[in-house]
Formats: sequence, C-alpha cells, structure tokens
Amino acid sequence: MKIHEFQAKRLLAEAGVSVPRHVVAKSADEAAQAFDDLGGPLAVVKSQIHAGGRGKGRFKEEPEQPGVTLVKSADEAKANAERMLGNTLVTIQTGEEGKQVNTLLVEQGLDIARELYLAVLVDRETKSPVIIMSSEGGMDIEEVAAKTPEKILQEKVDAGYGLHTFQATNLAFQLGLEGPAIRAAQKFLPQFVRFFLDSDCSMAEVNPLVVTGDGQLVPLDAKVTFDDNALFRHKNVTELRDLSEEEDSEVRAADAGLSYVKLEGNIGCLVNGAGLAMSTMDLIKLHGGEPANFLDVGGGANVEQVTEAFSIILSDDNVKAVLVNIFGGIMRCDTIATALLEAYDKIGFSVPLVVRLEGNKVEEARKMLADSGKAITSATDLTDAAKKVVAALGDSQSSPQE
Repeated sequence: MKIHEFQAKRLLAEAGVSVPRHVVAKSADEAAQAFDDLGGPLAVVKSQIHAGGRGKGRFKEEPEQPGVTLVKSADEAKANAERMLGNTLVTIQTGEEGKQVNTLLVEQGLDIARELYLAVLVDRETKSPVIIMSSEGGMDIEEVAAKTPEKILQEKVDAGYGLHTFQATNLAFQLGLEGPAIRAAQKFLPQFVRFFLDSDCSMAEVNPLVVTGDGQLVPLDAKVTFDDNALFRHKNVTELRDLSEEEDSEVRAADAGLSYVKLEGNIGCLVNGAGLAMSTMDLIKLHGGEPANFLDVGGGANVEQVTEAFSIILSDDNVKAVLVNIFGGIMRCDTIATALLEAYDKIGFSVPLVVRLEGNKVEEARKMLADSGKAITSATDLTDAAKKVVAALGDSQSSPQE
C-alpha cells in the first residue's frame, strides 16, 4: 500500500524522525495561507500523487507548470496552486495518462548544502532489510546504478536490532560527511530504519535527503510503501489509503477477496494459485501473446467471487481473449465451470474463451462445459491452452466477433 508524501512525513514525525515544517493545502487560498503560516522567505509547493518524478513532471493543461515549484510569496503560492489543483500531472512513473492533483504540500524552504539518496527495502537475496545510500541525491537511482554503480552504498540491517551506530558512521564517512553532519547521520539513519521496521514497510525512500548548511539531515521528500500482509497491525496506516490513486479494477478485486494486478496486454487470465498464474502468463508470452492481468482466485473461491473475477477481466477494454487455467486441489473444477457458465450468461462473452481444467471434479466440469452449447474452447494442458488462446486472439482480430 502506498501513501502520499505528506502522510509519510507525518508518520515519520510521529516516529521521532525530523522533517521540514509543512502545511497541507487543498485549495489555492489554503496554499497562500500556508506560505504565511510557514513564515519564511521561501517555500515549495508540491503536488501530492502516488508517483515519483514530480519535480520533472508537467501538467497536461499547463505544460510549463512543473509538479514541484519554489515560491517567494503568498501570491505566488496561490497562483501556482490554482494551476496545479484539479490538473493532471504526467511524470515518468504515471505514464501518459497521468494523475490528477487534488492535494498540495506547502513546505518551508531549506538552506541546502548537499543532496543525498536514501532508501531502506527488503533484499530478497539476503532475506533481510538493507539500507541504500548515494551521494547522487535528486537523481533517478536507476540511472546512478547504471552509470556509476560505485556511488551506491549498502549496509545490511539487523531486522531485530535495527541499524547500528557504527554502520551509520561508516555510511556517513563514505558519503564524505563532516562534523555536525556525521553526528546528525548517527541519529537520523537509525531512527529512519527503526520507522521502516516498526511500520512493516516494504520500501521507505528519501530522494533527496538534504544536508543543510548547519549540518542537519532533513528528508526533502518521502516515499513509503507498506507490506499489505501486515496492515492488520497498523490501523493508523490503513486509514491513510487513497482509493482515488489506485486502479479501480484492483480495488474492486481486493474488495472481492481476489488477487488482481492490471497489466498492459490483451489476454485476460483467470487462474487459481499465484505460481500457476505466473506460469500461465509466462507461457502466454512464450507463444506470442501478452497477458492483460494477473488474477489469482485462490483455492477456496466461491461462485460469486469467480463471477466477479470474470466481470473484472471483461471490464478491461484491452482484453480480446480470455484464458481460464484451473488446477482443482482445494478448488473444485465444477465450481469454476458453474461460475463460468453463470458469468457467460450474466456478463456475456464477446471475446474468445479458452478453458483448461485439471484435478478435483474435472470430468464433471468438462462435461458441463461441453453440454452447455456455449462458444468455449477446451484445452488439454497448459501449453495447449496458451497456444489456443493466442491463436484465438489472432483469429478474432482478423475476423472480429459480432
């Protein structure tokens, strides 16, 4: 689960991590008042969306207006807010569709001496958290990793204890920090890592982490995502969820208890089991197709859930064919067949449908589909299913169905 920058900074402050003074604004007048409340000669007006690259992004209707801008008066804050709010911001992470800006963060200007990069995430290879830092703050970390990987520093984190002081000191020296900045790093970095661990984050990133003129470390940005499986422990975090920032179909699937991720292909997939779902997508690509989604109905889905799964898949206008791949262990194949036939009547399939069933109650299920008289193509195994759905997709595009 992702949250906005202003929400992340509030949680960081509650955890004892120092953050810049800021005010949240939802109107131009509030932005102007925020500038006055901060009381400084400079402030930064920041668009709040679930995407990075906001400073380099541009608005669709105001292409000269960046997503983050420096202002020197309340009037400037108000004018920039008027151009930002309600407009669609396009960044390298949003894609061409962009995201609408509904909230702004007005933040105090800082005396910036240096910019660093900081992130804490889970390293799947070492199976432990790791802190990553770089002297190249403010840049895309992917670009730094590709061009100057030697500038990326890493320290493995003890998941129980957190970041040791000697590790923070080591990172500070490697980054070339001096005097007060080293002492600031010895305090700030362990606190930031502790926030990551205590909050069950999957990633916490600050880009840039600035070193001020007096040697303090301050997060100029904050991007935090949380492990969905641990949200039951953090009610204060779940309350921060912004559904307007999420894919409608993914929200709908989550409400139905389904694991669904929208992709960019044109072959819809309905599978039970995450591993089988990934294998299904791989075989579709192997045989020349592109999956439109990851969808795992799980091992105990009922007729209503499976019907909703078909509805979600077919609500995607990009879907031109559907592949159902079910291995009946806990899930009975005849349950899937019943749901499939109900969905066929209720929703209507205007695209080719290929079904591969195996396992518990498979013979009953196959007979149900065969006796239905509906335009359903059966497959004997997964490879056969992938080949047939790709072929059916080609046939449908050359001869569109009515």
